[in-house]
Amino acid sequence: MFDFSPERLLALAILFLTSLPVHEWAHAWVAFQLGDDTAARRGRLTINPLAHLDPIGTITLVLFGYGWGKPVPVATHRLRGNRRASEALVSLAGPLSNLLLAMIAAIPLRMGWLFGTSAMNLSLQETLFSFILINLSLMVFNLIPVPPLDGASVLAWLLPPPLARMLDHLKRFGGVGLFAVLFFLSRLGLFTAIMGPTVGFLLRALLFW
Repeated sequence: MFDFSPERLLALAILFLTSLPVHEWAHAWVAFQLGDDTAARRGRLTINPLAHLDPIGTITLVLFGYGWGKPVPVATHRLRGNRRASEALVSLAGPLSNLLLAMIAAIPLRMGWLFGTSAMNLSLQETLFSFILINLSLMVFNLIPVPPLDGASVLAWLLPPPLARMLDHLKRFGGVGLFAVLFFLSRLGLFTAIMGPTVGFLLRALLFW
């Protein structure tokens, strides 16, 4: 059942204004630092949410808690250093920004600043918890090694060149290929088996350890 509680909707609104644009900005910023200004010239080196919204990714984020922004254009041949390593760094920047935002949002809960059972405190606790959970889910989801998700570039960096080139060929299928893989994983029960424990582990690490 879809969760449209006020706390989750508020968390999603905050996420659209912060996490999503910061995620995409992080990609563009790291690419710019590594020598590629393609995203900057196309107006993507910004935290303006309107520059980064992807219609389908936005809908799936609202309904399921997993989604994506409009892909940041990167001219990999312009990146300095080892191309695979630089591309992996650009890709990792987005998910790591989600982790950082989740860590920042966890501080008030870990420090007990919202201790108490007043309606306002409970509402803020639920909103922060939802914000943390969604950011962690976005991080783990984007690290799934399937194009066009960020994890594909990280995996390509770790694979031997022939296998990395095979993975590159999957990028031509774009979102259609991603949906096909996710549907297949869901039918096998692997999607939930991977996402659930991983996000749960990170959530416990941030809030309780």
